[in-house]
Amino acid sequence: MTAQSRTWSRYVAIGDSFTEGMCDDDPAVVHDGEFAGWADRLAAHLAEIARDAGGTFGYANLAVRGRKLADVVGRQLEDALVLEPDLVSIVGGGNDILRPKADLDALAASLEDAVARIRAAGADVIMATPVDPADAPLVKATRGRAGIYAAHIWSIAGRHGAHVINQWGMRALRDWRMWSEDRIHMTSEGHRRVALAALEALGHEVPDPEWATPLEPAPPISRREALQANAQWAREYVGPWVQRRLTGRSSGDDRMAKRPHVGPLDDTRG
Repeated sequence: MTAQSRTWSRYVAIGDSFTEGMCDDDPAVVHDGEFAGWADRLAAHLAEIARDAGGTFGYANLAVRGRKLADVVGRQLEDALVLEPDLVSIVGGGNDILRPKADLDALAASLEDAVARIRAAGADVIMATPVDPADAPLVKATRGRAGIYAAHIWSIAGRHGAHVINQWGMRALRDWRMWSEDRIHMTSEGHRRVALAALEALGHEVPDPEWATPLEPAPPISRREALQANAQWAREYVGPWVQRRLTGRSSGDDRMAKRPHVGPLDDTRG
């Protein structure tokens, strides 16, 4: 623990599918058919720190897949503030910047207003930059927008004393073994590493000293295998996403938050 770290007792997470935890289906940490995710794993670390300090700890996760930033800084933020947190993670905008006409300055302004409200309520804030999409098929076209949004996030954090998970700088996340078959959501290992990055960003010692070290290089695959994999991905994931967008639907329609109330954790998530 560093001189800047502290102990929290009420952590509330808001955001989209990333914070909901897709696709972290590690059977050791998943309950009731829901995904776990980096925020759940971070909460477990923070709960242990609180217990060691003789305190209590509660956690809520209001994130829902498919949500755009307007919902995160709107309904989710309102519900989060009612829960009287002392720590809020707010990660959103990823679904917005996939769209070519996204107004990045307007998104940043909305995010900053939300961060200012959380800080004014007396809670600490942790955000996350986008992952660098340089190696991602199709999504790499958003790299410029993602980079601008990342710069906004660092600037907002500096102005309001917030913490930042620097996903853009996590070289390990540029390995496809950290990503699920849809190439948009992380595997359990990816979520585990982001949770540890968050713990470090909050000023605490990370239990795994190799958390940021990339995996050993994967065996190469042929050009034909790569083309086949890309075609299958486009059929199974890109097509349905485009169809939902054209029809104005979201993967999170009719879904509710998986942990709507602040409560204790009943497991240890690594």
